[in-house]
Amino acid sequence: MKKLIVFLFVGLIAQLIDGSLGMAYGVTSTTLLLTFGIAPAVASASVHLAEVATTAASGISHWKFGNVDRAMVVKLIIPGSVGAFVGACFLSNLPGDLIKPYVSLFLLVLGFYIIYRFLVLNGRAPSASGKQWSNKQLVPLGLVAGFLDATGGGGWGPIATPVLLANRTMEARKVVGTVDTSEFAVALSATIGFAISLGWEQVNWYWVLTLMAGGIIAAPIAAWLVRKLPSHLLGVLVGGLIILTNVRTLLHAWEAPAPVYPTVYSLIVIGWAAAVILAVRNGRKGVASKEMAS
Repeated sequence: MKKLIVFLFVGLIAQLIDGSLGMAYGVTSTTLLLTFGIAPAVASASVHLAEVATTAASGISHWKFGNVDRAMVVKLIIPGSVGAFVGACFLSNLPGDLIKPYVSLFLLVLGFYIIYRFLVLNGRAPSASGKQWSNKQLVPLGLVAGFLDATGGGGWGPIATPVLLANRTMEARKVVGTVDTSEFAVALSATIGFAISLGWEQVNWYWVLTLMAGGIIAAPIAAWLVRKLPSHLLGVLVGGLIILTNVRTLLHAWEAPAPVYPTVYSLIVIGWAAAVILAVRNGRKGVASKEMAS
């Protein structure tokens, strides 16, 4: 019963974040599951199985509202699916205790990248000066993002979305909608890979359904929350949470001396608070500049 409550809580928090930012469902949920002691392969398998349902609903919604570049979706699906399948098989054949620190290290890097994405890159408008993406660029992007998504339990959105936004040839809403829609195939491929490598008997369906239920409960709340809190502030908050929880995992894995813990945590909290203050200031400057322009 305790674990079901944990999964419900994880699904709810992860969907709140993902529904507000358009990314970080996998990273957040996997990070929280690892924090509660779930094995990396089981955590990633559970997250991707739950994502099959959540990404399907998200993709249909984006498609309906015209937030999808159909040609880009087709180009991303195949390499992303291949990368996710290979990543799932790779993770499933490694001992949990051995791979857990490396997964946490990868998630830690993503946490810093998410903060950078929303603190530094936020607000950059699309520009027609960028060149359209070619298949030679999209294939490696899909392969890498799909592989890291399966091995880390998250990474498709945090990797694919910022990379596509950096080109500045697509509207932000179409980037998010395209990445979310293609993520259904990535989650499905990763799930198939985990099923072949781990077997369905390794999957606790109560956990998966509870994870889904948490996401369903949070979906309308996230839709309301995104109207109230700016995305750049939410991104910094999420990135800090991911960094803090994965540093904890790494300190335990590396058997760090007890005095190190409070020092490291204090530095992270101070840096996190500074990033939040900077995000708030950037938001106020953005509002002020818009008012002056109008």
